[in-house]
Amino acid sequence: MQKVGIIGAGQMGSGIAEVFATAGYSVKIYDLSDEIFEKSRNRIFKSLKKLESKCLIDQKAEKIQAKISYHLKMQELYDCKIFIESAFENYDIKIDVFHKLSEILQPKSYVGSNTSSYSITALSKMTPYPENFIGFHFMNPPPVMDLLEVVRGMYTSEFTFNFFWKLAKNIGKTPIESRNSPGFILNRILIPMINEAIYALHENVSTAEQIDAAMKLGAGHPMGPLALADLVGLDTVLAVMKTLQKELGETKYSPCPLLENYVSRGLLGKKTKKGFYEY
Repeated sequence: MQKVGIIGAGQMGSGIAEVFATAGYSVKIYDLSDEIFEKSRNRIFKSLKKLESKCLIDQKAEKIQAKISYHLKMQELYDCKIFIESAFENYDIKIDVFHKLSEILQPKSYVGSNTSSYSITALSKMTPYPENFIGFHFMNPPPVMDLLEVVRGMYTSEFTFNFFWKLAKNIGKTPIESRNSPGFILNRILIPMINEAIYALHENVSTAEQIDAAMKLGAGHPMGPLALADLVGLDTVLAVMKTLQKELGETKYSPCPLLENYVSRGLLGKKTKKGFYEY
């Protein structure tokens, strides 16, 4: 199997690396510090042990994790054929990532971006081979969630689309195709719903617990929207809302002031141990 390079060792990048390693791929992760890597190792091992205890994987956690290596230099990913970009949802950060990545890309390198909302066409133009670029959007947490959105950019070749469609199935996911539209399918619907739940809390319609209970018991959601926001990361929710607002230009996509307040105070959800709930 081809080696896979993952750009970003955060919550999503770690989960994506775990998915590929579990499917038998050799994985290299790039990020900026050993501290980030240590958190990633712990996160992946904890997840694998949980899946192992439930007999949801057929290999030992240690064997799967041994397929993952960590690298502080992008150049060390030179021998990867497949790259998955999973940097934080910030356009300037992604520009920097693709600038560095472009130095090691080859004509037969294939790049999938895990962006939640940015234009695949715009991102692809930051690389030397836009025909080999596609949106490859995993759901959180990647080891558990079945869905994978596959999004063509203007320059994405048919070969690249088929390559990633088959890749999604190879790693045990169910791919769906979306137009290159802000938020794609899931986040176009999900993030505004979360934002509306935050408005309900902001306007004292009810408590966080009661709002989440209403959606779980009344709409059959497995997790309430505020707990889900904490899991996704309030900074990511805000970033996607701002993209929707900018690209679609409608007031219904205005981020709730309470969401902006929490992010400005560093209350980002599970990753900071405090958001709408404490962890």
